[in-house]
Formats: sequence, structure tokens, C-alpha cells
Amino acid sequence: MIFFRVTQNINIKTTDGTLILYNKFKMPSNLENDTVYITTEKDFDDLKKVFENVDKDKYKTRLLKEDKVRALENFPIELGISNKNEYLKSLELENTTKNSQTISPKILNMFEQSSKVDIFKQLKANKKDEVTIIIIGGLGKSIGQMISSSTALRILHEKLSQVYKSVKIDLCIDASNNSFYSRDKQIYLKQEFINNVLPLSVTSKKLCTYDYFIDNSSILEKSVNFEALNIVDAWLYKFGIDYEKVSDFSKHNEIDIKKIVVSDKLKEKIATLKTKGKVVLFHPFSANIKKTIPQNIASSILKNMVSQMDDCTIVSTLNIDSKFSDDRFVNLARESKTINDFIYIISNMDKVITTDTSTFHISDAFMIPTVVLSTDENIDRKIKYYNNTKVIKIKDKSKSLSKFIYDNDSLTLYKNKAWEKVKISKIIKLLESF
Repeated sequence: MIFFRVTQNINIKTTDGTLILYNKFKMPSNLENDTVYITTEKDFDDLKKVFENVDKDKYKTRLLKEDKVRALENFPIELGISNKNEYLKSLELENTTKNSQTISPKILNMFEQSSKVDIFKQLKANKKDEVTIIIIGGLGKSIGQMISSSTALRILHEKLSQVYKSVKIDLCIDASNNSFYSRDKQIYLKQEFINNVLPLSVTSKKLCTYDYFIDNSSILEKSVNFEALNIVDAWLYKFGIDYEKVSDFSKHNEIDIKKIVVSDKLKEKIATLKTKGKVVLFHPFSANIKKTIPQNIASSILKNMVSQMDDCTIVSTLNIDSKFSDDRFVNLARESKTINDFIYIISNMDKVITTDTSTFHISDAFMIPTVVLSTDENIDRKIKYYNNTKVIKIKDKSKSLSKFIYDNDSLTLYKNKAWEKVKISKIIKLLESF
């Protein structure tokens, strides 16, 4: 966490219209007040850029001494592996790596320098019936990361609920320059155990109203655990929970379907499709070009699915091929406008065929048989606890003749060869094996 003040009053509006008020620092006798701010390292950097864009001479941030704020009488207890003095560690990391293009695991290992902790030994001796926890920083960047990481958060809530009658968790996420703030907030609020999702920064006065806090700032970027472990296990380790003692069965995703609000038109359309028989979602494209099935190959797979899966209606939320039309293919791209729409559509599928996107993380929450076409060498780690997911691995056989650092498609041989070898018969066989 970063502890700071601002030099002038200013308001920052998030993408959902929420105003974050920043008030000029007052010289208080007590640092527990509304002009001392706490946020993640990423959000702090974003806020500085926002200030620079508004008026770099007028609006500035000033760092405060972390130890003085942490020494406040009402400052909550930190749970899990401590992230204390993050800013100083970041400076050390920056100085160590300023002449390097990559960060070695040895340098990145700062996170693991803190020995393994037991969260139950960190809890207060005087037990209360109700406890409140504030988490500083989200648990992922992508939709898939947030959904799968929320599983670890659910397990944390379950473990603490064995000790306390009521456990309220508030999650504070980056908001200063986060264009996906509204989407991220909605994703986390699909978890029934999360009390509220708030925008960063948070004041020291607000922080001191909680019993405990967990500092997630920069953990995803600076912990080698997230490269070595399944993301659920990595977060459990961070929270101070022995992931090896947690049942694999507990590590499945969950989404509260009661919190998915969609239009009646979409509900009616899905209901009509389901009266015709089984419905299969095909999701071939990703925001990451390396994970995306080439358009011409995706179109070919789609046509083969329609011709060979004659007992199913194929649907997609993507515009795969504008020239292709068939009674058993339905394009729901216009209906899938929000994350709620997308989740609702997936939740109603009988089977899913997708590339490596958030789709298979969502389908796991509804126990839907899913086949993932993946180019990721670490895909087995991602789906480790997904009992209803099977993978067809796509091995990149392209060979670049470019002598430059950047890719040059015209100098790349066999670019789509691996994708071209994908057989619909193999996909169907895997789906039938569930």
C-alpha cells in the first residue's frame, strides 16, 4: 500500500459516476483523518498521471511515512503475508532492474522473502461475533483472473466464518484511471460473500474502522507464486491459508446467478433456443491475438460444427462470419452487451467450445462441459481444479525469419499450421466424453 496526501482539493469521477474526494492535507495531531490516503501502487501511479493532466503544478501527491500511519491506535491488523514498506521495496526493485530488460525470479522473489504465515494465528485473541475486513487492491486484471481469484476469496470467507458468526468483506479496487472500474465492480459483486466494492483511494479514517486488512497491491506482478502455482493456490498462500490442506473440490468457481440482471428479450430468446434441444456456445476470439483462432479457421470450425452436431443449436456472442447463415446457428452478438448478458448466456449453455478466454472460467462456475482450444503452455495450471473442462493444446509451429525484435507477419512461416490441424471430430469426441 502507498500512504500519501494531496496538495489541493480535487474530485475524481469513476466510470460508474462515483466521486472520490481528495482534500488538501491538514496538519492534524492525529493521522487518522480524511486527508490521509491509502491506495495500491498502480492506482497511485494512475492518480499522479491524472493530476499531471489536470494541472501538474497545482495538483501533486506527497508520500507519508508508512510507519507513522501504521502506528495509529485504531489501525487494523494485517492478515496474510505482509506487504509492508511496498514503496521502498519497489524503489529497490527499480534500481536493481533499471539496466535489465527482464526481472529475474531471484529478484522478483521479494514476496517470498516473507515466511509462510498462518492466518488463524494472526486473529485477535478477544473473539468477536462480527468482524470486518477491508482488502486493498483487486485480485486480477482480466475477467478470468477476477472470477478464478474470487474462489480463493470465498475460501478465505469460509475459513473465517468458522471462527466468527459474521464476516463482512469490503473490496477496494483501482479507480483513478481504470476504464474498466464499472465492469470489475460488477464482476466482484457477483460473489455473494462480498459486502461491498469500493473505489480507491481510501482514507486512513475509513481504514481504521475495520478490524483487519489485506494488502494486495502489486502482488500479481511481484510474486513468483503466481507463475508457479494455480491462481487460487497462490492467493490462498498470500492470505495465510495452507492451500494443500484445502480440498480440491472447494476450488471451483462460483457466481451468484441471482445477481445476474438481463433484459426480458434476452431471457425469451435463450428460452426459445433451449426448447429446440441442446445449445452449444462457440467462442473463438480473444483480446489476445496469440490466443485467438484465425477468422478463416474459426469460420471453418463453425460450419463443421453446424453440419456434424446435428442435435444442437450453435450460438456465439461474436461476429464470426457475416456471410454464413444457417437455421441452427444463432448470432447473439447484439444481445451480449454487458458482462451480465455474457454470463447469463454462458450459464444457459449445455456445452461450450472456446479459446483461452474468461469463457471457460465462467462456464466452470455453472459446471458446464467445456472444451478449451489453448496455445498457452500453462493451461493445465489454469484448469487444475476445473472438473468440467478439457483442453486441446495448440502448439505454435510458426517460424520467424525476422531479425528484428518485433514480429513481422510477412517473415513468419507456418503461422496458422497448428490451428489448421484442429479437427471438429476431436472436439465433439471430447465433449461427448464428459
